[in-house]
Amino acid sequence: MSDLLARLRVRGWRMTAQRRVVAEVLDGDHVHLTADEVHARAVKRLPEISRATVYNALGELVSLGEVLEVSTDRRAKRYDPNAHRPHQHLVCARCGAIRDVHPVGDPLAALPQAERFGFTVSEAEVTYRGVCPGCVTA
Repeated sequence: MSDLLARLRVRGWRMTAQRRVVAEVLDGDHVHLTADEVHARAVKRLPEISRATVYNALGELVSLGEVLEVSTDRRAKRYDPNAHRPHQHLVCARCGAIRDVHPVGDPLAALPQAERFGFTVSEAEVTYRGVCPGCVTA
């Protein structure tokens, strides 16, 4: 059983066959799939699952706070099941691959009080960009 599935069971999320497949597709490290990629993988497990069902399940998972919706540049939104451990993202500028990066310490501590302009900062979002090993050798 995946961590996401376990969290959803604890929350009492009604686990239909379609919802279960969407949650299973999102299981794993460094998972950042688009809705279309989730649908394509879900169809392999449950051929009758519709695109609308996948979109609805993803929307519910985001609303519950169990999956993060990640936007990088002008690319399609991606869905990240690593919603409960603070992390940042490393994005390949060529192919769009995304990897989770776990910061050491509090990222808000890096922002001096003088540069907060009176804001009460509640969260920080940092995206690192570069070129992945696959694109460097291609």
